[in-house]
Amino acid sequence: MSKSPLDAFFIGRATAEAVIDRVEDTLTEAISAFGKFDAEQREHLRSFVETILEKAEQQKGSVKANDNDIDADELQETIDNLRAEIAQLKSELQQYRVNNN
Repeated sequence: MSKSPLDAFFIGRATAEAVIDRVEDTLTEAISAFGKFDAEQREHLRSFVETILEKAEQQKGSVKANDNDIDADELQETIDNLRAEIAQLKSELQQYRVNNN
């Protein structure tokens, strides 16, 4: 009841094709999941930046309304706080890039 070498060849070939199909499907799903994650993170970042810009515009409007009430120390403190937030965002973005590459 031994199989011929020709049967063994076709069984091996069919097995290899099935394995390749599975690997392709798995890679396609993984790449798709990564693409979706990346798009979601970019959208979150865009939304975050948009929120910051809106708040900045609101604060800018209140500064113009109260232009005489702002003192240089408060303005410098605000600038320093914004610089610290930007540095933190840059650090988080770099960490995100390192973790996702």
